[in-house]
Amino acid sequence: MGAAAGLEQVVGNAADIPVWREIGETPHPATDRDHATVAIVGGGPVGLSMALELGRRGHRVVVLNRLDFISAGSKAICFAKRTLDIFDRLGVGDGIVDKGVIWNVGKVFRGDRDEPVYQFDMLPVKQQKRPGFINIQQYHVEEQLYDASAGMDTIDLRFGHEVISLETGESGVSLTVRTSGDEYRIDADWVIACDGSRSPVRSMLGLDFDGRIFEDNFLIADVKMEGERPPERWFWFDPPFNPGQSALMHKQPDNVWRLDFQLGWDIDREAAVTPENVERYVRAMLGPEVEFEREWYSLYTFQCRRMEHFLHGRVIFAGDSAHLVSPFGARGCNGGIADIDNLGWKLDLVLRGEAPEWLLETYDYEAVVTADENIRHSTRSTDFMTPKSAASRALRDAVLELARDHPFARPFVNSGRLSTAVSYPSSPLNTPDVDTWERGVPPGSPALDAPLDGGWLLDRLGDRFVLLANCWTDPVPTGVELLDVADYFSARPLLADRYGLTEGAAYLVRPDQYVAARWLSPTPDRVSQALRRATGLQP
Repeated sequence: MGAAAGLEQVVGNAADIPVWREIGETPHPATDRDHATVAIVGGGPVGLSMALELGRRGHRVVVLNRLDFISAGSKAICFAKRTLDIFDRLGVGDGIVDKGVIWNVGKVFRGDRDEPVYQFDMLPVKQQKRPGFINIQQYHVEEQLYDASAGMDTIDLRFGHEVISLETGESGVSLTVRTSGDEYRIDADWVIACDGSRSPVRSMLGLDFDGRIFEDNFLIADVKMEGERPPERWFWFDPPFNPGQSALMHKQPDNVWRLDFQLGWDIDREAAVTPENVERYVRAMLGPEVEFEREWYSLYTFQCRRMEHFLHGRVIFAGDSAHLVSPFGARGCNGGIADIDNLGWKLDLVLRGEAPEWLLETYDYEAVVTADENIRHSTRSTDFMTPKSAASRALRDAVLELARDHPFARPFVNSGRLSTAVSYPSSPLNTPDVDTWERGVPPGSPALDAPLDGGWLLDRLGDRFVLLANCWTDPVPTGVELLDVADYFSARPLLADRYGLTEGAAYLVRPDQYVAARWLSPTPDRVSQALRRATGLQP
């Protein structure tokens, strides 16, 4: 388990939510009628990342967060490489990775066998800056995002400010905000709802949130303990310490471990989280001699849902407010960060008048593609892990038995297809290939990292349109920055191989580091046409 999306465990009363860091209520604004270019509702990792993405591009952003603190407790812990790449562009990557526990390897066990039936590597392409995953408690991530946002003049953080109503119009949205002392209005050109699975903004607009609820209960025990254990993801089917069910173990920073136990549907939920019951499972997994301290115990169920569309006039939904997945595969928070990365550069161009508002429709398209893939993988994982019929259980057990000795069966072992970047092969922003490529990264897919003479390719690509070329000799079209691998002697062979960049070839890379187009024989006119298409100026 890794992402908190889809979980039903945290109550709505702020008094019942554990506190990691007190922020305090932000003072009431000087006037009862305020204005913002962009108002972001929700100050979790998705909302704060959205604020950083727009604020560092020079836009005035107001973040409205109901709570006046950063909450603790059991939430997301697994952050994927793609998310870490995005955090790098937001300026918080180093601090988050330095705090986190790095891991690439996952192992799947069955029954009482000590040897895994299957193991996998989340970074199959080596020589990249960031690992396949890190584990880090969500509150550490939120704290670093908060501190980075608080240090920017363009971002106005308002904690303890709750949106209680809104009125939409063709040119903006009017929000009513409540603090402990009074209410005020804020008129925003755009509103981005990052307010979680029970999104008040979604409810205020009366929008549907369709999907599937899974009938099962899972117990989280975050415990602190000493000892040497590898920083790997360990998953068990039918272990002796939880027979007939599943279990999961992850290492977190500060000697905290996430232990996760499937309990089944028909249980006494209140009794399941009492310390004596939880610790019975913990001791059965770890052994009776292991000393540990309780950090957090909770019970959760989950669901897979999404809105039909994420763009509703001047209100845009991102993260859990738009889509929910089961936690297996760590696709919740990672999917939300992918949303803001997709949306940020597009809204930036629209706000600057450099792209039509139609460009935001492609956020709706691409983010829905991402959500659907995450929901599909999440649903399949859950069905494999929690079979609901004798036939499906027999099939699951046969796959696990075969996987031990037969490689062909191992891809069918599904303990949670872990989050990776989603491609958009049919995006309207792509320029289709006109050449035959033997290898490389096709349009609609994320760029691959590689060493670059003491640095890294993704750092050099940054957050603007880049022409990644091999021996470019023509003028560079306006609005595009050239990165020629011919200027990097030692890195050129690997980059040429990884991208299929033969001499004279080139890629156009978007500000979110997705490939927009590629050519074996590019011309400035082809690049300009692809740029216009990628910015919504030309179909």
